[in-house]
Amino acid sequence: MGFLQPELPVVDMVEWRKGTRGERIRPMARHWAEVGFGTPVALHMFYVIKILLYLLGAWLIVLSTKGIDGFTAVGDWWSEPIVFQKVVLYTLLFEVIGLGCGFGPLNNRFFPPMGSILYWLRPGTIRLPPWPGRVPLTKGDSRTVLDAVLYAALLVATAVTLFLDGTGAVPELDTTVGLLPVAPVVLILALLAVLGLRDKVIFLAARGEVYATMTVAFLFGVDVIVAAKLVFVVIWMGAATSKLNKHFPFVVSTMMSNSPVVRWKPLKRKFFENFPDDLRPGRWARVVAHGGTAVEMLAPLVLLFSAGGWPTAIAATMLVLFHLAILTAIPMGVPLEWNVFMIFGVLSLFVAHADLGLGDIQHPLPVALLFLVIAGIVLAGNMFPRKISFLPGMRYYAGNWDTTMWCVKPSASAKIEQGLVAIASMPQAQLERFYGKDRMEIPMFMGYAFRAMNTHGRALFTLVHRAMADGRETDYVITDGERLCSTAVGWNFGDGHMHNEQLIAAIQRRCHFEPGEVRVVLLDAQPIHRGTQQYRLVDAATGEFERGEVRVADMVTRQPWEDDVPVRVLSDPGSGREEHAREYEQDAQ
Repeated sequence: MGFLQPELPVVDMVEWRKGTRGERIRPMARHWAEVGFGTPVALHMFYVIKILLYLLGAWLIVLSTKGIDGFTAVGDWWSEPIVFQKVVLYTLLFEVIGLGCGFGPLNNRFFPPMGSILYWLRPGTIRLPPWPGRVPLTKGDSRTVLDAVLYAALLVATAVTLFLDGTGAVPELDTTVGLLPVAPVVLILALLAVLGLRDKVIFLAARGEVYATMTVAFLFGVDVIVAAKLVFVVIWMGAATSKLNKHFPFVVSTMMSNSPVVRWKPLKRKFFENFPDDLRPGRWARVVAHGGTAVEMLAPLVLLFSAGGWPTAIAATMLVLFHLAILTAIPMGVPLEWNVFMIFGVLSLFVAHADLGLGDIQHPLPVALLFLVIAGIVLAGNMFPRKISFLPGMRYYAGNWDTTMWCVKPSASAKIEQGLVAIASMPQAQLERFYGKDRMEIPMFMGYAFRAMNTHGRALFTLVHRAMADGRETDYVITDGERLCSTAVGWNFGDGHMHNEQLIAAIQRRCHFEPGEVRVVLLDAQPIHRGTQQYRLVDAATGEFERGEVRVADMVTRQPWEDDVPVRVLSDPGSGREEHAREYEQDAQ
């Protein structure tokens, strides 16, 4: 790959454009398998510099604390509990501003590279309340001045708290600096809760399932370290549990082939069954996937129940290497600072305070309640994925999350550009501006290839055929729901809950599409106890017109360019009758 220029596939554009969508995805998928997206080295360096700036910011904020001195004297203060507290709040602020997950070109955000704060301080943008019919004062989908003020208050309250000093000596934690005062912590949690009820996107963007739960632990006084340890354990083990599926090896093969560290093409090919004809995950991908899941499941238990010594050292080393492997791969969605934070948590909680365990808890009831709540959300998220986002469900990079594909006519794209209060333009327009009109199709189809390399992509592109009005596919531009969501609400991180029927309705109220102008495929994640994934087909103007399910077993046997997954239609409102167990027409064989 070049330093400044992307390494894109070389195809005969005239012949390539004559193919079907599947035929056009094939060379893109093969290119992805041995090159990845072809990101310029300069972009990877951009993200490395961003990580370094994140670290520098945390460093300087910690040094502003009374009793913590010495820029290079890290060994004297790195294990102070207040240092961990400030890093948690600093990272929450970093994320909710929009500088963390979902930032920049590797999340298809070119101009500007972020949304978040640019949207959430601006009245008139779309907000998505989680329970508008149940929680008072949350109805509506338009951001008000009050919403903008609440968001600004969260930023200010968090920033001010970062520069507070500790409360004084806490002998139980062996600190003379102390902990953060409780009152500002309560204010931050209250503001985030109110904002989350008004707009779930802000809560998810703040990575509330990680940083908010740890901030709750700050309220437990001397039990803060052990409570935070339990939160970490739930994150690791919850994520590992969600990877006990057939999807995860596809994530590993796709991520490793895109890694800037794994540069040798023959090695990249080893992650596939038989490059270039069979791009299902190969043995190496399965070994890495299952080995990583074992580390994520077992090492946290060792850290929690060992009190130091070589068991702690080995488990901590394995988890640090685990997060470094993800970090250096610079995965799509770029959760880079989150992985840096998790490494810091391993060291500051489990190594520096290895002697503090469950037996040292002084107030067990609140700690137990926090553990049961977050563990219960993980369990419910895996069993009922349509109800709970993959973030609080902790199904991180498991290859199993809600996804959507939007089929948009050019006339509808023009209405979106005119009707939405947004900062960024439509994804296709961003690509055209960055790559040029003649070359724009290549990165667009590379995006299709990325989606198709994951199991759900096979089902999405199959269902796209069924979604388009009258089957006239040339009338539509296929847009990944994540990209459109970033344009409409300012942030996305692979979560279909932010571009489901709620967003469709919000955009329809602003753009007034005609029937057939926008058709959306919504594919739910796989419940952990079932072998199928539910889908819905929705016309933005007229509503749902079909729902059914696809089998995971059918998806994992197909190639990225094959869009003939069998479909079981469960309901066809357009026909006025239920059609149970009707199988979709399979290939000619």
